[in-house]
Amino acid sequence: MAHQAAINAWEDLTIELQDEDGVRVESEGLLVHERLFAFLDDDDLIVDVPATRADDLVSREIAVRFKLDAHPSREWIRVSDIQLWPELAREAHEYVGEPPVGGQS
Repeated sequence: MAHQAAINAWEDLTIELQDEDGVRVESEGLLVHERLFAFLDDDDLIVDVPATRADDLVSREIAVRFKLDAHPSREWIRVSDIQLWPELAREAHEYVGEPPVGGQS
C-alpha cells in the first residue's frame, strides 16, 4: 500500500494532467488517447518513455526498469523521487500521446 506522501503526489499529478489534451484518469492510471502512460505502484511512479530516455535515467540511477506484462514491448521505468514525477509524467504523456509518424496522411 502506498504511503500518504506518494498518494498525495499521485493525486496532485492526476489533477494537473487531467486537463491536458486526450488525458483521462482511470483506475489503472493515466491514459492518453486510450493508451496507458503513467500509474502509481506502491510508492513509485511507473511511466512509459522512449528507450533512450529509459537508458539515460537507469544509467544515472534515477529510475529502474519495470516490466509490465500487459505492455511488454514498451519501455516502462519506476521512479521513486516524487519531485521528478511531474516532469517524467509529462514526458510520458507527450511520448505516448504523439500520433504515429505518417499516421495523419
